[in-house]
Amino acid sequence: MSVPARRIPRLLAVGVRTHVTYMSRSALEVAFAVLLPIVYATLATYLFRASGHPERLLEAAVGAGLMGIWTSVLFGSGAAVQNQRWLGTLEMLVTAPTPLALILLPVTVATAIIGTYAMAATVLWGVLLFSVPLDFAHPVLLLVALPGCVLSMGMMGLLLASTFVLLRHAHALTNALEAPVWLLSGVLTPMSVLPGWTAPISMILPTTWGARALRAATSGGDVLGPLTAGLGLGVLYTAVAVAVLGVVERRARQAATLALS
Repeated sequence: MSVPARRIPRLLAVGVRTHVTYMSRSALEVAFAVLLPIVYATLATYLFRASGHPERLLEAAVGAGLMGIWTSVLFGSGAAVQNQRWLGTLEMLVTAPTPLALILLPVTVATAIIGTYAMAATVLWGVLLFSVPLDFAHPVLLLVALPGCVLSMGMMGLLLASTFVLLRHAHALTNALEAPVWLLSGVLTPMSVLPGWTAPISMILPTTWGARALRAATSGGDVLGPLTAGLGLGVLYTAVAVAVLGVVERRARQAATLALS
């Protein structure tokens, strides 16, 4: 049974609101959201100061905030599916009339929205503790780039979540993906120092283009080009995720891997 197109925006909006409320009441989610961005911001600030580039401290704070958003999306996408499995509701979601992609997309976007706190926390932490100047080159475009980056990463999270439907131990995959994506995206370190064979991988990551857009909004440069590329990749990931979910659902049902028992 398909969902009428006119109902999809409301379905997504209600889903995002519900999951943001749910995660904001989780002590573990709140602890990660509060503490990790501060750690990232502190490390990034000290690293950039030690490198002899104090003028890039604001860029470092923004990059650390992007790291926090990615961590929230990565672990939140996997945890959301695992929570439904533990609660015994994953089977009902898979068999519901609403396509599974429309059920999981609000979850992954909600994790990205929760992660936006990381951006605000890292910037404010840098300003209050390290006297980082709030001197954005394009402050208005920053307000456009940030939600665009969040949306593209949420759409990438949908593809990740589609694999977590089938894998019972999804946390092992999330642990392996966290740091490599930071490095490949050039969030804090320039991509030019990485081996040449990593360039094609970096180009297909929305975090790469999100980092470029936010860096341009902070220090100057083209913001809309990287932002458009990131959103385009997000749409592509969503399309791939819808196709993958169809295969994953069939395999999960055949292998009986939806339930814990």
